[in-house]
Amino acid sequence: MQPSPMGLLICCVIVALAYRARGNLMDALIVALIASMAFGSTAMMTLSALGGSTPLIFTAFSLLLIASVAARRNVLKEVGRLFACVPSAAVLCMLMVYAAVGALLLPRLFAGQTTAFTKPPGSLLIIETSLAPVSGNITQTGYLLLNGLTALALCILLLGAPRWNEVKYGFVLLAVLTAGFGLLDLAGKLAGAGDILALIRTANYALLTESNEGSFHRIVGAFPEPSSFATTALACLAFTYAYWRRTGDRLMLGLWLTLAVLLTLSTSSTAYAGLTILALAAAAGLARSVAKNRVRRRELFVVALFAVLLVLALAIALYREGFFDPFLNLLDTMVLDKSSSDSGRERSYWNQKSLQAFRDTYGLGIGVGSSRASGWPVAVLSQLGVIGALLMAQLTLVMFGGLRDIRRVLDPEIETIIASVQASAFGSLVAASLIMGTPDPGLLYFIALAVVVSARTTAMRIPLPPGPQARLLGH
Repeated sequence: MQPSPMGLLICCVIVALAYRARGNLMDALIVALIASMAFGSTAMMTLSALGGSTPLIFTAFSLLLIASVAARRNVLKEVGRLFACVPSAAVLCMLMVYAAVGALLLPRLFAGQTTAFTKPPGSLLIIETSLAPVSGNITQTGYLLLNGLTALALCILLLGAPRWNEVKYGFVLLAVLTAGFGLLDLAGKLAGAGDILALIRTANYALLTESNEGSFHRIVGAFPEPSSFATTALACLAFTYAYWRRTGDRLMLGLWLTLAVLLTLSTSSTAYAGLTILALAAAAGLARSVAKNRVRRRELFVVALFAVLLVLALAIALYREGFFDPFLNLLDTMVLDKSSSDSGRERSYWNQKSLQAFRDTYGLGIGVGSSRASGWPVAVLSQLGVIGALLMAQLTLVMFGGLRDIRRVLDPEIETIIASVQASAFGSLVAASLIMGTPDPGLLYFIALAVVVSARTTAMRIPLPPGPQARLLGH
């Protein structure tokens, strides 16, 4: 094991900033955990025993959070209360146990009976080979278990004390860092300085930080390549937009506009597809407000903004013919012709073989980390099988359920935070469904799950105020 000095330094800085803002170590740890996801290529250490694996700095905060909860005096009582009050906790544990057992047994049970896509040690190439146990069974399952335990620990903390503001500050800091690193990365490339964030890229990843697409620089922020930057930026965009739409906060307005511009300039097909889906979701929300005759001034601002941009684009196109040709060519290359490119055909082949592996294993799956897919739903089916997919679907449905029970009894600010966290998880899953190669949806998914189920459980404990609803329920 070889520690990363830069990773340790960044961890200390994040904790110091969070502690100064919150004044409590446990609260600071929650803020730091969420904010650390902005450092997508900064490793905490190098694990030689696992083939040179380099866990990112968020793993350190996850371990600290879990250890802090485990060291509490009444931890057994709190764990019992968690499972008694939150049924989703048992479902999450079943998913974790099934994933761990499957990663150990399934590659050996079906060895040689289907194919998998793996990366040989010391190589950057992904090759097709017969199914067999690989180091990814350990590392990918380890990340999934770590994320699941982090969600359980966060649930215990949120049920024990109202820490909703810490959750909000963590997501705001994540959005600020993601946008800030994106702007720094773009500024450095426009100035001809290259990758000015190379100093913090200590993870053992294949880096695509200085590539161009046509005449456009590819924006990666603090991540190793554009798609991973787009994944986090889409989640932050969804969070800041949802919060701004409900409150009109100017900081959130500036953040989601900045992130939208960075995603548009990122030259990532994941960013463009994700922006399209999020724009359709936002349009559906506006249509619902119109149908209920509850249109806010902020929603009219969004419509006016897109109208002004459209008119401006048409005026520029008429005044200077061919002005948008480079961007149209980029869009044609990265989105419209993506499926016919070598990369698109390769990813399509991965999904085809992953679904074939699902059939070859009679729906049981090939085990977490045994292969790669090109989309989270396909990865869940092929690696976790029917049982794992049903457990994951149940957790996802719980996370994206309505907030009516929360809205009735909790402060409107808390309901806004929970809805924004839900939106962030939606943005993250949209990106994961496009590019994720493993069934682990990522730490942000599990944080959002913990926040939503904790808020619902807290709301259920509070008696309804006197009124028609309370009388109907016998209060």
